[in-house]
Amino acid sequence: MENLDPKYQALFTPWKIRDVEIKNRIVMCPMGGTSLFGWFELGGCHFDKEAAKLFIERANNNVGLIIPGIAPLRDTFWGKWLWQNPKMFEELKVFMDEIHKTGAKLFIQLTAGMGRSWAITELVAPLHKNKFTRAIVKPIIDTSHELACPSPQPARWAPDIECPEMTVEQIHEIIEAFAKTAKLCKDAGVDGVEVHAVHEGYLLDQFAIEFFNKRTDDYGGSFENRYRFAAEVVKAIKEECGEDYPVSLRYSVESKMKGFCEGAMPGEKYTEVGRNMEESERAAKYLQDAGYDMLNADNGTYDSWYWAHPPMYMPQNCNLEDVAHIKKFVDIPVVCAGRMEPDVGAKAVEGGLIDGVGIARQFLVDPEWITKLIEDRLEDIKPCICCHAGCFNFSSSKGHANTQDLTDTMGLSRCALNPETMQSKKYYVEPAKKVKNIAVIGGGIGGMEAAILCAKRGHKVTLYEKTDKLGGVFIAAAAPSFKEKDRELIAWYIRELKKHPVEVKMNTEITDVKALDADEIIVATGAVAKKIPVKGADRAVEAIDFLLGNAEVGENVAVIGGGLTGCEIAYELYLQGKKPTIVEMQDDLITTKGICLANTSYLRDFFKTNKVPVHLETSLCEVTEDGVVVKDKEGKEFKIDADSVIMSVGYNPAPVAKKKKNIHVIGDAAAVGNLRTVIWGAWDVAMKL
Repeated sequence: MENLDPKYQALFTPWKIRDVEIKNRIVMCPMGGTSLFGWFELGGCHFDKEAAKLFIERANNNVGLIIPGIAPLRDTFWGKWLWQNPKMFEELKVFMDEIHKTGAKLFIQLTAGMGRSWAITELVAPLHKNKFTRAIVKPIIDTSHELACPSPQPARWAPDIECPEMTVEQIHEIIEAFAKTAKLCKDAGVDGVEVHAVHEGYLLDQFAIEFFNKRTDDYGGSFENRYRFAAEVVKAIKEECGEDYPVSLRYSVESKMKGFCEGAMPGEKYTEVGRNMEESERAAKYLQDAGYDMLNADNGTYDSWYWAHPPMYMPQNCNLEDVAHIKKFVDIPVVCAGRMEPDVGAKAVEGGLIDGVGIARQFLVDPEWITKLIEDRLEDIKPCICCHAGCFNFSSSKGHANTQDLTDTMGLSRCALNPETMQSKKYYVEPAKKVKNIAVIGGGIGGMEAAILCAKRGHKVTLYEKTDKLGGVFIAAAAPSFKEKDRELIAWYIRELKKHPVEVKMNTEITDVKALDADEIIVATGAVAKKIPVKGADRAVEAIDFLLGNAEVGENVAVIGGGLTGCEIAYELYLQGKKPTIVEMQDDLITTKGICLANTSYLRDFFKTNKVPVHLETSLCEVTEDGVVVKDKEGKEFKIDADSVIMSVGYNPAPVAKKKKNIHVIGDAAAVGNLRTVIWGAWDVAMKL
């Protein structure tokens, strides 16, 4: 590690969890979809070779401790217990031998279940609501078991569904399953297990939190009763596996909850209805004394999901202060996760504030990021932009459960920026069978991605960009103050492009593709803003002009359009000290599928907390010199005073040429989407040329 910057040195010191020595302080945190036993598999659990490949690659790139995503103790489909499938553990043993050759260690995370946090989909919710269909599908998927809670209460993803109360018999079944499955893990050479979780509002957390737990038996009421379930789990594992077998606990220090489906903003003064710091100090010590050997910690519940899955709006290292505080009350190692920066994490380890630095999504974007850190190649690290578009894009809006497509629900922990992650059979780089001259029109993210991939495959590539800057519309998207990672991504692409034999022609607009000397043409010319045919629309500022700084706005600003871009503009305006008002035709903000609830709920909660006016089910009638005239769902027109009006009502594809035999249209030029559709779409085309 001769090139390692000294400020990262503390990350590469050994530490122990019980008697298991970890070579460095970097922990690859669990992510749903990376379970070694599959995730949401219609055919039942099986040893997941795709996840195994993911971990081997990261282990070969210097990660210290790997914790795969949750392994349900009981199959979501068919209801078979994990411990009843010994073949998987035989395959796991072979895999663990390979992991240990790299010097990494691995814990398996086992889950008691989700309860009210189970992300019931729009497809499954109607089946559960009807008693007849619920009974019919029960042998395949027992929705009542998946939704079972400590007490009857609304489901997080479908508040019109009441979750049933879990029986004592079910609790004891789960405790037994933890012990039996942990023993199989130990016998397979797994270094330890992690219990999921007194964390994020999952089942054990619901039992622990008085707000959710209204039971009157031994598993509800007093502090000891509420934490009994979690305590009995670790005691059962230790009895089966021995006291020395490490058991970690995924733990939320504070719930950051103001109520059902309502979280607290960073720095906000509020009344905690979940686990507050005073109780957490006691709980951490109690759980340690029960037998847990490590706390893998952050904050939040699904009601404040942005703490456990921080979007780009959350501060970096957002959980460090709380996690460092809780470490004072225990004698076991404590890991902190949540937009952790390596330099900040190293300083915290060096100062004894935490023992390990938890990183998750960065491992999906760039499997080699630790190696690059060690070799002092920080600029080569492809940054995670916290979009959740591939890894956890469960989306929801008013009146809807998880609206994401079933294929996405079943395929978590993919990556918007790296199609190869968890999809290596579909996306991979191989040499072209025939070298071709390829023209790429448009130097946005999609165009650059296509050009780089074509060059990697051996093609001769020329990229044409009509302006003097690479990045396309993403330059505007990356402009807000909270989009520092987006700006880093553009810079990464520009540097990456230079590493490959791509001829880049700037300030070159292509209007006639027939004039190009190319075997194949990739059109990546993006989209143009939609126009609303209302009186005075020309007085409004286009979203892209505001984002690029081409138009000044006043103090009071009406933002027309409450989709993601409109909400991010309103958020940026508020951060600048201005007073935005949002006008949206739908019945909620950001109703588009594929935008993670962690991201959307932050913005909705932010506007609610900070009393930003939001007019839903309201349409624009006119833009005036001093504001806008709008119409509500009752047909009533009213005036909103504003110094400026910003239009953010979507985009239309703007391809410079239509798709033909050797003309391929990608990204927003084909269909307006997000960075995931842009990048994956570029691969869909470039892999076949």
